[in-house]
Amino acid sequence: MTRTPRRPANPLDAAEALFKPAKKTAPAPAVERRALPNVKEQVSLKLDSEVLAYFQAEGPGWQERINDVLRAAMTDDR
Repeated sequence: MTRTPRRPANPLDAAEALFKPAKKTAPAPAVERRALPNVKEQVSLKLDSEVLAYFQAEGPGWQERINDVLRAAMTDDR
C-alpha cells in the first residue's frame, strides 16, 4: 500500500493550489476630476530667502499674503 505523505513535497506548490487564479479585469476608465473653486493644495515651493523674510516679517498669515500676490499677478497677465 502506498502512503500519502503528510506534507506536500513542495510547500510553495501546496500554498499556490489553495488560491484561485485572479480574474483579469479591464482597468477602470479614467475619471476627469474637476478642480473645486478656492480649494488649497499643499505644494513645495522654493523662494528666495529675501522674499520669504519679507512676507514673514509681517507676522502670521504670510502664506496667504504670498497667495494673494500670486493671484493678483495671475489676473494682471490676462
